[in-house]
Amino acid sequence: MRSAAVCAEQLALGYGARSALTASSFEIPRGGITVLIGPNGSGKSTLLGAIAGLIEPISGSISVQADNGEGRSRISYVLQSTKVNDTLPVTVREVVAMGRYAGSGKVRHRLGPDDQAAVDDAMARMGITHLAGLHLRELSGGQRQRALVAQGLAQDHDILLLDEPLTGLDLPSAQAIDQVIHDETSTGCTIVMTTHDLAEAQVADHVILLSGRVVASGPAESVLTVENLTSAYGPNLLHVEGERLFIDDPAHRPVPGRHVHRDRSG
Repeated sequence: MRSAAVCAEQLALGYGARSALTASSFEIPRGGITVLIGPNGSGKSTLLGAIAGLIEPISGSISVQADNGEGRSRISYVLQSTKVNDTLPVTVREVVAMGRYAGSGKVRHRLGPDDQAAVDDAMARMGITHLAGLHLRELSGGQRQRALVAQGLAQDHDILLLDEPLTGLDLPSAQAIDQVIHDETSTGCTIVMTTHDLAEAQVADHVILLSGRVVASGPAESVLTVENLTSAYGPNLLHVEGERLFIDDPAHRPVPGRHVHRDRSG
């Protein structure tokens, strides 16, 4: 039986006196897609930062171990495009190449042939090779997100962390990123992504439902129940229509023309 990719014991997270996650214990299985879902301010992005090693626990512990149980897994962390200053004077290729510096584990003054090949491959996978010489400010929101995902792909990684990678994207960009997520899991990579979208969570391999604490963790069908969702969102936001659940929150409403979520269970 393979070990968990991430293990948390009574983990508490916060910023100064403000609590983001009260003491919670959970595991994230190795391989496949784990989705972190919950209302705004529920601790999703904070937990992602803790997994990345960017946020220290207030109490408790969180460990991220390599597949062989020795050392720490290589982690690549992709931010939302809205959290990145798109006026930075860097080209798309330079943005993607930053992934090689981040994943090198040592100071590099220039990238070698293997690094350049990794950048080329990441850009090709995201369909942005033709955008290489453009600056971030010249890109659409979907193109910027693809560039950031390409940066994450270029970095050597066993775990890929994605902060709401599909939120509000145009259909081609969302499909390109969704395809990459599918491809990464087929090679054994562990995907951990935050989302506001119940449909994304329903097709994930593992779900952690948050509301300032871990409300539930496990397979989607056992986590995304009416009882658990009501506990996380409150009865005023959760609605049931026959066998269909939906969250009456602007951040969760589907947008016409946006992507359709792939059922990855097959």
